[in-house]
Amino acid sequence: MSKTIELAQHLEKLHINNMYKADFYWTWDKTDEELDAIFTVADALRDLRERNKSTRIFDSGLGISIFRDNSTRTRFSFASACNLLGLTVQDLDEKKSQIAHGETVRETANMVSFMADVIGIRDDMYIGEGHKYQKTFMDAVDEGYRDGILEQQPTLVNLQCDVDHPTQSMADMLHIIHHFGGVENLKGKKLAMSWAYSPSYGKPLSVPQGIIGLMTRFGMNVVLAHPDGYDVMPEVEEIARKNAAATGGSFTKTDSMAAAFENADIVYPKSWAPFAAMEQRTKLYQAGDQAGIDALEKQLLAQNAQHKDWACTEEMMKKTKNGSALYMHCLPADITGLSCKEGEVDRSVFDRYLVPLYKEASYKPYVIAAMILMAKVKDPVAALMALDCGDKRKLY
Repeated sequence: MSKTIELAQHLEKLHINNMYKADFYWTWDKTDEELDAIFTVADALRDLRERNKSTRIFDSGLGISIFRDNSTRTRFSFASACNLLGLTVQDLDEKKSQIAHGETVRETANMVSFMADVIGIRDDMYIGEGHKYQKTFMDAVDEGYRDGILEQQPTLVNLQCDVDHPTQSMADMLHIIHHFGGVENLKGKKLAMSWAYSPSYGKPLSVPQGIIGLMTRFGMNVVLAHPDGYDVMPEVEEIARKNAAATGGSFTKTDSMAAAFENADIVYPKSWAPFAAMEQRTKLYQAGDQAGIDALEKQLLAQNAQHKDWACTEEMMKKTKNGSALYMHCLPADITGLSCKEGEVDRSVFDRYLVPLYKEASYKPYVIAAMILMAKVKDPVAALMALDCGDKRKLY
């Protein structure tokens, strides 16, 4: 029996009917079994790919990608996921569209969706705007489908918004599951989600929020560490607290990176901007106040510079369990002595974890593909079984 068949049999036991034709906005909207389904299908697709089996569930169709912020890993992961399933990817470049000539979100959404099966959107720069844009876009698509404009109803994959980065946190979680030999081994593990110094400003909050909003669902002891003033959204912290209480884990906060790293099994040092400052930047952006935005940037860079000791150094790593915690990062990291003079992580630490970091990133295409498959296939169990006994990929 192949691994894919074993995974399909596990999938058959899960209650996942609500995933069909559903959008994926953030992880805390999904049940435990629905998250399990994504991990299961991602592993099955990876197994099929490794055995050179065709994974094409579409023979035509589009995956539309809309990146309103820069991206390498997520952009190519979405393209890889669509291609893996048989979809062609078309990137909407807003600079080349008619948006500059007054085209509305509703019009754009329908015009790009005539043969689209999935739409991936990244909009993470401004608090209160990213999720709002995604929702506005998909509401317009849903209306177009109901009105008979679109023959099929495309589904959304949130490729990062101002609140959550579900494809990243899910890929991170799958990496952790495999690293520790199964989800059953995660209970009681300590994970430090820590702010770290960066010489740049304005990094989104959605990565740390995604991590605390997801990892607390697995009975882990999650610690959020940051200097005073670098808070994340309070509503996401509340989600983390409720998750921890329900799973027997814990969610705590500290203003000491050293305390967070102490005896940690996993560390995730990553810079982000203060929630209050990001709210302020959104208001300045809405007012078209570029001078105000520039002044805020100088202020926040100076604020960051007061906390250069918040770095993942060799000494800091020695505080972790056996001095060998799993180091994680969404990438790209600010690497001291390589990408910047002083940054989030020492070059020696980063280089030592290079292979696991790249493995961490490698899960994202399969997670995104699993999100698409679960939204578009009514019987995913039958689909996986058919793929398992289907054709090999053609290599000429």
